[in-house]
Amino acid sequence: MLSFLDRSNIGNAKIAGLEKDLRLDSNKYEWVITVFYVAYIMFEWMSILWKIVPAHIYITSIVLSWGIIASLQSIATSFTGLLILRTLLGIGEAGFTGIPFYLSFFFKRDELALRTGIFLSAAPLATSFASSLAWGIVELGKYCPIAPWRLLFLLEGFPSVLIAVLSWHRIPDSPATASYLTRRQKKVAVLRLRNESTSSTPTSKDRLKFSEVISTIADPKALLTSFIFFFTNMSFSSMPIFLPTILRSMGHSTAVSQALSAPPYLVSFIFVLLTAYLSDRFRTRSLFIIPSSYIRYMAIYPACIGFFSVIAITITWNINNQSSTSRQGIAFAMMQMLGQCGPLIGTRLYPEKEAPRYTKGMAVCACVMFGVAGLAAGLRWWLRRENARMDSERGGEEREGLVGVGGGRDKKSSGKGGTEMFRYML
Repeated sequence: MLSFLDRSNIGNAKIAGLEKDLRLDSNKYEWVITVFYVAYIMFEWMSILWKIVPAHIYITSIVLSWGIIASLQSIATSFTGLLILRTLLGIGEAGFTGIPFYLSFFFKRDELALRTGIFLSAAPLATSFASSLAWGIVELGKYCPIAPWRLLFLLEGFPSVLIAVLSWHRIPDSPATASYLTRRQKKVAVLRLRNESTSSTPTSKDRLKFSEVISTIADPKALLTSFIFFFTNMSFSSMPIFLPTILRSMGHSTAVSQALSAPPYLVSFIFVLLTAYLSDRFRTRSLFIIPSSYIRYMAIYPACIGFFSVIAITITWNINNQSSTSRQGIAFAMMQMLGQCGPLIGTRLYPEKEAPRYTKGMAVCACVMFGVAGLAAGLRWWLRRENARMDSERGGEEREGLVGVGGGRDKKSSGKGGTEMFRYML
């Protein structure tokens, strides 16, 4: 929640006086947004570090770094200074995107969507909270010696520093080291993951092989989920940044624009958890991506519901359909690097000259989300065909467990980086 809050409050700061005080025109403001994503993309490879660096050290370090940088935005005095701070913020937050990969160390494949959904639902919750908090801070700032936008950056950035300090002793590196579990619970947690066809534990000794890197990059599953993530991010990234501006262009005051941008995200918070739960319950991913994508075409409320749900399930789908932790890490990092390129386009779709209708931006976002639905349907068809082919090769033997997950026995290599009992999650 704090991660998303610290990166997206630039939109609230803009209409709270940032644009005027630092003399930012529309082009300069777009560059302030863009450099964050450029740095974010360039350092997405850090997702692989979740398997190498102990989680309590890694999380503490990155949360502390972005908390300090987010707070320092409050003392920016020029376009150049803000540009540098936004670049550093992008680097600091880039490594945190690997949380779903980290969660796969603790949960089975058919449990991962809900946990990923809980993690990602913090984003719409943070956005709704940010809008309400921004409104309160802007009002408070009228009675303070510093500008409201500076107070906004300071009060929303510093809590990350406090959370980082607490994380050192609270974050477990693996199920076997979780202090909140009893000895018996630790054994059960480790054993239940051994029944999976993938060895998703942070203590895995398998080394990253160059051949795995190449085969994963060329893997259609990794590529298609990466493009789904790219198009969804392209549409999604524009909303939290430009929604307050769009609302203000409708004739609302700054304070009212801040307040009105909150409710859609609160509704999407509930629906992200619901779709993630149903995705795990029915053991399918694609069926919850296709309709959620069409929702983005219709209006702001269902748009928020749609794209946050798509992101949560797409990330899980990407991890689910790789058969080793090395391939999961590579596929996840590739998806993040490609997917985070989406905001480079999305954050430039709503220039002020197109106010108040922003026709081009709305049309582009609608079209790309229709494309996401098409890609999800195509990938589902391909995975179903691959599962049928593997079933045919094994003589149609009946298997226990869910579609896309093996029963934990007879795990000979299939020659494609997987196991004979491995089946793709649809």
